[in-house]
Amino acid sequence: MTSTAPMPQPLPVPLENQRVRLEPLGEQHVDGLREVVTDGEIWRIPYAPHVPSPERVAEAVAAQCASDAAGTTASWAVIDRASERVVGHTTFLNISLRDRRLEIGTTYLAGSTHGTGINAAVKLALLTHAFEELGCLGVEFRVHHLNTTSRRAVERLGAQQDGILRAHRIMPDGTLRHTVVYSILAWEWSGVKASLEHRLRG
Repeated sequence: MTSTAPMPQPLPVPLENQRVRLEPLGEQHVDGLREVVTDGEIWRIPYAPHVPSPERVAEAVAAQCASDAAGTTASWAVIDRASERVVGHTTFLNISLRDRRLEIGTTYLAGSTHGTGINAAVKLALLTHAFEELGCLGVEFRVHHLNTTSRRAVERLGAQQDGILRAHRIMPDGTLRHTVVYSILAWEWSGVKASLEHRLRG
């Protein structure tokens, strides 16, 4: 029988592996994140309104830090250990201590890192923390139905599609977003972890 004890409150503690270091998000990362969103102009990518424009990065970081302080989220700046530069941002959100679940979201990475394995390294660090230290039963990913790049990336992790929340959100431009929900469950984690570690060794 599954334990009914709640999981501990996720905190933005430092995390790292051979490729990336995840630092608790703070004001010191604003300049680096401004460079991130201009690298490939990722803030202009359709279906990703969570990526702030360069002039809104400071505001977005302040809001995210306030949410972290309230215990609603846990957020990190992503550091490429090879270059020691900020290359992205990621968050635990939709946290349910009672149900031992959370979502990994609001992730964005510099355009120059796409296809380099940085995303896999970030997910390996986050998922290891979620399953092995927090004792999560499930980790979710939610993606705009038209964001095929992100959907493929989540599927490559080994996440399974749970369903689609139709007409789930009204986007800033007035269009409707159908949200595709994926998850990885605790008993699937060992296989997902082995796959991620293999990809990073390749």
